[in-house]
Amino acid sequence: MKPADVRAMTLDQLEDEVLKLKKEAFNLRFQRATGQLENTARVRQVRRDIARMKTVAAQKRSGGSTRAGARARAE
Repeated sequence: MKPADVRAMTLDQLEDEVLKLKKEAFNLRFQRATGQLENTARVRQVRRDIARMKTVAAQKRSGGSTRAGARARAE
């Protein structure tokens, strides 16, 4: 998922999506353990999507901004 799409989500939507992705990651781990996983790159993609959504959610909770926005205000 693109970062711009993630930033457009509300906190509730982000939490729901993280939960969905965690379930998918769990299933992918089992598929890998049983040798049924076909798309191995999906494991990495899901893990990074979870991290991206958690980061954006933390920024929204703290009222923080992105690095680019903070850099623009500092100048």
